[in-house]
Amino acid sequence: QVQLEESGGGSAQAGGSLRLSCAASRYPFNLNCMAWFRQEPGKEREGVAAIKIGDGQTYYVDSVKGRFTISRDNAKNTAYLEMNSLKPEDTAMYYCSVRPGIGYCGLARELFEIWGQGTQVTVSS
Repeated sequence: QVQLEESGGGSAQAGGSLRLSCAASRYPFNLNCMAWFRQEPGKEREGVAAIKIGDGQTYYVDSVKGRFTISRDNAKNTAYLEMNSLKPEDTAMYYCSVRPGIGYCGLARELFEIWGQGTQVTVSS
């Protein structure tokens, strides 16, 4: 069974930075895509950033472009989300997800089925 272990969440002041990590293990397939989603209470889970494992192509939701950077370390099967210039509206539970095989990589929530336990990010003004 695939395991995704997230870490790095916490609290920050507006304008500050945090770095999230997602380590994948026990997957019986080749990883194609790793992504970060976030969810506020009572709201839909939204895609934040995704990265294609093979060629490193990245995808971002408009609200984080220029502030967040997703990267991966293939040797460690780990994806990172560097979050800079944080805003109070970035406050949410952040979840890591992966897609196997080939094909789609992006931010469409309905195409991801494997999730980590989540890590809370809280940004105060």
